[in-house]
Amino acid sequence: MPIVTDSGFAADTYTGEITDLASDTDPATLTASNVEMIRIDFPSFADGRGFTLARLLRLRGYKGRLRAKGHVIADQYAMARRAGFDEVEIDDSLAKRQPEDQWIFRADWQQNDYQARMRG
Repeated sequence: MPIVTDSGFAADTYTGEITDLASDTDPATLTASNVEMIRIDFPSFADGRGFTLARLLRLRGYKGRLRAKGHVIADQYAMARRAGFDEVEIDDSLAKRQPEDQWIFRADWQQNDYQARMRG
């Protein structure tokens, strides 16, 4: 399974403990823990609850590694990064349908950020 970062596809070399969160995790239960990595599941590209969970974790002070896993598509990469994700874990079939160049095209996620432009 490739890991997508701002520099493209990479192998998953992480060997530490991972805390997995389902997309239907109650946001009221989230706390900024000191776990090294939290991985949030995206069961469907149309299910955006994972973006909310990531943003809330960052707002509540989580400083560790945050990974989206599952059905995140290249068009959603900039949104994932803005929400607070460090990386995205996709399966091999999605990597074939949406090759690395499509993800890299969206890696300049800080550019064209409407909210940041409006804040001035």
